Amino acid sequence: MATTPAQKTAAKPGLKRSLSVWQAVGLSLALMAPSMAANINPQGAALAAGRAVPLTFLIAGVGVLFVAYTFVRLCQYYRHSGSVYAFVGATLGPRWGVIAGWGLAGTYVFYAVVTAAAAGIFGAGLLDSLGIWKNQPAWAPMLVVGIALALALVLAALPARGGTNVLLVVEVCTVTLILIVTVVVFVRLLKGDAPGGSHFTWSVFSPQPGIGPSGLFLGVVFGFLSFAGFEASSTLGEEMHNPQRAIPRAILGVAVFGGIYFVVVTAAEMMGFGTSAKGVAAFTSSPSLLGDLGSSYVGSWVGNVITAGTTVSAFGCCLACTVGAARLFYAMSRDTFGEGRGVSRTSRWGTPAYATGIVTVCAAVIFAVYVAVSANTSSLAQNAFLWSGTIGTLILLVVYVLATIGMTMLVFVRRQMPSVPMWQVVIPIAGIIVLGYTLYRNVYPYPTGDGHWFPIVAGAWLAVAVVGVLLAPGTARKLGQALAAREGIRNEEDVIGL
Repeated sequence: MATTPAQKTAAKPGLKRSLSVWQAVGLSLALMAPSMAANINPQGAALAAGRAVPLTFLIAGVGVLFVAYTFVRLCQYYRHSGSVYAFVGATLGPRWGVIAGWGLAGTYVFYAVVTAAAAGIFGAGLLDSLGIWKNQPAWAPMLVVGIALALALVLAALPARGGTNVLLVVEVCTVTLILIVTVVVFVRLLKGDAPGGSHFTWSVFSPQPGIGPSGLFLGVVFGFLSFAGFEASSTLGEEMHNPQRAIPRAILGVAVFGGIYFVVVTAAEMMGFGTSAKGVAAFTSSPSLLGDLGSSYVGSWVGNVITAGTTVSAFGCCLACTVGAARLFYAMSRDTFGEGRGVSRTSRWGTPAYATGIVTVCAAVIFAVYVAVSANTSSLAQNAFLWSGTIGTLILLVVYVLATIGMTMLVFVRRQMPSVPMWQVVIPIAGIIVLGYTLYRNVYPYPTGDGHWFPIVAGAWLAVAVVGVLLAPGTARKLGQALAAREGIRNEEDVIGL
């Protein structure tokens, strides 16, 4: 039987194999952060799609399942800490691989900003709710943001085993409490004794009058933002035991769970606040969606516990973003400059500490830019969340498209996995359609206001990689040779051209 690259051992790896499937699940869950995402991301969707927030998450969930299929197939064939950098580089060529890897690293960097901002928002709100820090100054959330980034820098440079275990436990406990509150909300809605006269309705799955496809798919972006990170375990290919089985299981399991969880929870949230104009306004202005629902439907203590868990979840997601981005920068630096040189140097614990420092600095610079352009410092954390969330997701959609095209070439054109039936080609095709249409609706009609800059910044980040690979063809060839050697690809020409 032929040996696939996933069955080969990388030559003298700098990263250590010490993680199990549960650590992979922990990293993906931590980066997806279902408790944090369900507590704040639906508000961004509601600003564009109104009451149809659950519909936007349903559309995003279907698209994510298509993308999950792509990552499962690629992780069955390749194992590499560079995730899409290696997957796209080995299937479409190293130049495309650099663009995809740089793009995903950028997504994780912007998401580190998103989640640090969320930690600041929830953390400051919790301190106020508990009476620990009343009458906070406008910069209070940013103080929590700084603490979150500093802790992420320290913890991301340490071995991932202990950290992912802790993150998984905290996330599971918070999500469990959220699901309990969700059940209570549905029961009271169905019984007719919900606060404010709210009631069960299927209208949350249909756009209200005046909301067209553009508004709906602007909301879908925040659905993808919520799911983003389900593929994070693909960066652990060189640190997992039995990665060709453990990583696909982690990716698919987290994607399926997220699809069900987000649709159900967002439906409970929107119905719980009410689908009227007043209810949608209260929904979008809530400082903690699930915290407020827990307080009004169960008790104030539940709201505080959920907000506390959400704060930890936001920090855990910030940490996971830092871990994922650092491994991408590490992998690309290693294949460019060699093992142990530049950003590819590892710490004594076998983690990419130098790459971790670069990720944290990038996040801090982004915050500094936001400080410079924000007219109102009191909304700085909220702006950082919304702006970076949209920019990071637009980049991510492009990366998903490249990965899906590469997987289609590998599996259905080159037939490197002959056991996969040809009819399954409809899955990646459907995925490209959903991803492409979401991107299209986010640039046409072109957004105004703050949104005017989102496609420009996202495009500029990707343009850096495009210009880089065009101006340095020798480096692209070197990356192709490194991928060929590391992944055991027999025909080097398959990964050297554009």
